[in-house]
Amino acid sequence: MVRRSGDRDASPAEASPAEAFPAETSSLETSSVVTLGDPGGQDAPAPLVLVVNAGSSSLKASLVGTDGHRPWQGQQRRDPDDPAAIEALLEAWLMPAISPWSGTIARVAHRVVHGGEQFTRPTRLTAAVMGSLEALEPLAPLHNGPALRAIRWFASRLVSPPPALEQWACFDTGFHASLPEPARTYAIPAAWRAAGLRRYGFHGLNHQHVAETVAARHPELRRLISCHLGAGCSLCAIGLDPVSGARSLDTTMGFTPLEGLVMASRSGSVDPGLLLHQLRRGLAPEAIDEDLNHRSGLLGLSGLSGDMRELRQAAASGHAAAQLALDVFLHRLLQGIGAMAASLGGVDAIALTGGIGEHDDALEGELRQRLGWLGPCPLLRVPADEEGLMARLVGGWAPSASPPA
Repeated sequence: MVRRSGDRDASPAEASPAEAFPAETSSLETSSVVTLGDPGGQDAPAPLVLVVNAGSSSLKASLVGTDGHRPWQGQQRRDPDDPAAIEALLEAWLMPAISPWSGTIARVAHRVVHGGEQFTRPTRLTAAVMGSLEALEPLAPLHNGPALRAIRWFASRLVSPPPALEQWACFDTGFHASLPEPARTYAIPAAWRAAGLRRYGFHGLNHQHVAETVAARHPELRRLISCHLGAGCSLCAIGLDPVSGARSLDTTMGFTPLEGLVMASRSGSVDPGLLLHQLRRGLAPEAIDEDLNHRSGLLGLSGLSGDMRELRQAAASGHAAAQLALDVFLHRLLQGIGAMAASLGGVDAIALTGGIGEHDDALEGELRQRLGWLGPCPLLRVPADEEGLMARLVGGWAPSASPPA
């Protein structure tokens, strides 16, 4: 039986009554028997947070300590068409991998992409919270669904006399709860808006990490544009206040993670009339969903790949469609940066993060060349670190002041 001892009081704010999360009490296979919790004693190791990111096609996890160190982290691909793949990976891969540190794990933090309007801060998972999250699953089925499966799996394993090991959820939409009403509102009928159809924004965990990192290194800055550029891409206009902290003031993603910039296989924003046209031609909503999410973006433009590195190599060899994909990506990125600068009333710094933002030297050069009209504006590279931020939020630890490059 998996159990936890030496529990401590919760420090982050809770958004629900403090009721116990129900757990199954059935016996477990020997391979999954792991004791999670502080072993006690004066010489006990520092506590760790187990951060779990169950995505649409992968499972990522890491152990993060109070000082930001990671004694272990890993990632496994999974079959998105196999509903049981998450549980199989947790059972056969994750639990054996973390067993050397099992006695020091204080909490489990899960990345949940969509928190809706209700969940804007890290939240301890209870039966009531789980019920609310299940109701939100249709808003982000590819992401929230796997996360909820992972949470339920842990709940069935973390069995002990109360208090049991706490599970917490951190929401990608949470940082954008500060969006002003004009920035979060679509110009749609009132009945639609009353049904919760609004702009939520995503990648908030990493945008918040970027904001805190830049603010720690450059406390004089007040207006920041965070550019999360990877397989998914979004921008965030952030106000940096030394007293109240960082606030999201505008962002490019909206009701779903499909709005905004060109991405690896996602279209970004398109004219809604185009979608109506395709529906009238007989294309099913499911087919439109598949095309816009998985066959568009860099992949759809190039007909070759959604990987920026492959496209740069192909374009250098004369591949016209690869060059078109790069050009459209840059055009939409510049357009978005201009919009974020307008929302901020100017910009003091631009931060590049994510796989493309951190590593694509050619893109940084293009941005430096094309953004001269903004005036003096440093481009900073900040490694993405949702895991570190989640551990700090859930563990109540002070943020690291590691400087941007």
